Amino acid sequence: MRIHTLAPSRIDLAGGTLDIWPLYLLHPGALTINLAITRYAHCLVESRRDLCIELISCDTNQREQFASLTALNKQRTRLPLLAHLVRHFAPSTGLTLTTWSEVPAGAGLGGSSALNIAISCALARLADGRLNRQKLIAVARDIEVRVLAVPTGEQDYYAAVYGGLSAIHLDPGGSWHEPLPADLCALEARLVLAYTGKSRHSGSNNWEVTKAHLDGRAGVIRNFACLTEISARMRLALRANDWERVGELMAAEWHYRRGNAATISTPRIDRLMQVARRAGAQAGKVCGAGGGGCVVFYCPPPRRAPVAQALLTAGATVLPFQIARRGVRMLRERR
Repeated sequence: MRIHTLAPSRIDLAGGTLDIWPLYLLHPGALTINLAITRYAHCLVESRRDLCIELISCDTNQREQFASLTALNKQRTRLPLLAHLVRHFAPSTGLTLTTWSEVPAGAGLGGSSALNIAISCALARLADGRLNRQKLIAVARDIEVRVLAVPTGEQDYYAAVYGGLSAIHLDPGGSWHEPLPADLCALEARLVLAYTGKSRHSGSNNWEVTKAHLDGRAGVIRNFACLTEISARMRLALRANDWERVGELMAAEWHYRRGNAATISTPRIDRLMQVARRAGAQAGKVCGAGGGGCVVFYCPPPRRAPVAQALLTAGATVLPFQIARRGVRMLRERR
């Protein structure tokens, strides 16, 4: 059997980091707003006639082979996410699992979570299993925590599974997904995505902020209360296609988010913010945990091209994208 799956990465517009347990429980009404984008993580699973497990990461140019699943369970690996997922789904046959991604490493676009979802779907299909969406999200989230050894959020998995523009409601007893009925073409026309050229490690920033909140740091707690309110207002503004308000809220989101830790912004990010504003951007914010990776800018449609050109001139890489209307899917399957 040959199975090719792909899952979209995401841009978070408001409420990032709130999706990390237990932060959202400390802020009633917490939600995260994000949109899936056509920058995909891919997984190709090919069953084998022998019992060998072969893991290949095209992005890191690494390849490992194990004589069997039993051997994989006993040995250390340089590809821990791939190995942990194979162990979890425990295929009855040998396989070759190959992955690649359309987003730069450490971009802050939820690429590892999208890859996690793509692999999980392929392995479940290989085993003729059926995972409902919530079970798929739970498995992917818990495996990623095991790999990273720090708390992770939930928003990335929802974008990868559902696609589109979403509000992820973070309630006691479980999170849930609300598709937002905004004009997606109008939203696309207002966004520019730029890669700073420097990757970041989301786990360290997220853990620093989470720990500061749980330690009772008043400024961080106050910022999170403001971010919770901004996310709720962003949801309403998007539902109403109130584009001026969306820009105002994104600017406010960045103001409070960057105050959570000194490492969230960098001189490079600050410079790109200045360049974009001079070219006509209304707002900008880092994607994910910050400290590098990607920055998304919001601008009136007539200023989108000048903003993109200004960022290119400043040395950033502009990443073209559309909003992915669908979540994870199987591109092809052959028996």
